[in-house]
Amino acid sequence: MLPLKSAPQNICIVRLSALGDVTHAVPVLRAIQRSWPQTRVTWICAALEYKLLSCLEGVRFIVLDKKEGWGAYLKLRRELAGESFDVMLQMQTSARANLTGACVKAGIKLGWDKYRARDFHRFFMTHSIPETRQEHQVQGHLSFARTIGLDAPEPVWDFPVSDEAKAFVDSTLPVGKQILLISPCSSHPSRNWHADHYAAVADHAIVHHDMAVVLSGGPTELERATGEAIQQAMKNQPINLIGKDTLPQLAALLQRADLVLSPDAGPAHLANALGTAVIGLHASTWSLRSGPYHSLDLCVDKFTEAAQHFRGKSPQELRWGTRIEAPGVMDLVETDAVIERLDFAVGRLKDQSRSH
Repeated sequence: MLPLKSAPQNICIVRLSALGDVTHAVPVLRAIQRSWPQTRVTWICAALEYKLLSCLEGVRFIVLDKKEGWGAYLKLRRELAGESFDVMLQMQTSARANLTGACVKAGIKLGWDKYRARDFHRFFMTHSIPETRQEHQVQGHLSFARTIGLDAPEPVWDFPVSDEAKAFVDSTLPVGKQILLISPCSSHPSRNWHADHYAAVADHAIVHHDMAVVLSGGPTELERATGEAIQQAMKNQPINLIGKDTLPQLAALLQRADLVLSPDAGPAHLANALGTAVIGLHASTWSLRSGPYHSLDLCVDKFTEAAQHFRGKSPQELRWGTRIEAPGVMDLVETDAVIERLDFAVGRLKDQSRSH
């Protein structure tokens, strides 16, 4: 039955969250649209992620709002009543995603392989992608495209940024300066770095590279407090936009930035999708699995040390995808190592500018 021999009439994508992971799923959508332009695509996603994805054209979105509890699934069943899909691509293995997929009628339900599945995911699927023990999440998602017969060796995002969002950036950021955008917070607190470390890197970027530093993040209390702590610890003045921009405006900011500094979080992956270099900070997670796909050489990755210190094992001995969410794990990421990667990245930007 797989790979498909001809284009299906309709496909349903189930990837509810999070921001980074829905970004990983966009190249699968692009592969479908490129090879099967007549295939109708429905994407079921969560409310926050829809704010980011809604700019994608040629897709019918259905929003599953977890705030509605069990009512969200009843609402979804009513919306899909009498509808059947040729293929469902379920690129998320959580219990919530599995319940969502159970509301979808489809001849083929393609999910993750046994090694990467959880929450009884495989019992909800009819097929699975090939098992691979060590694979970046971008390639893991692309495996869904390849399994149904699409040519997708490398990701293509073509992520759109609205003119309104670009206008916001033009009116907010200085002209003629390189931009270092710092997105300091992940939704997983164990992945977050110290504010004074960010401040030291930001001051170095301003003093030694004449960059403008932008602080970016959502409106949560943690993000606002982190931004204020960074600003207070800095000797120079950043542009603090935390809690002041929308998701579409964030995309424009990330596209305009010359460099992004972030832990393993959605903005790092969105910046990568937009073609911006990312200095990723990793100790809780392994950049080989979840780092910014095109900037792995810029990552400061201390996962090997974290695995040894907190688990007494090498990364290869841990299950692929293991997160080390121990207090102090991000202390392994040293400020000097991040500054070294910043200097290297700025030098590469200069070389690229000369070559053009």
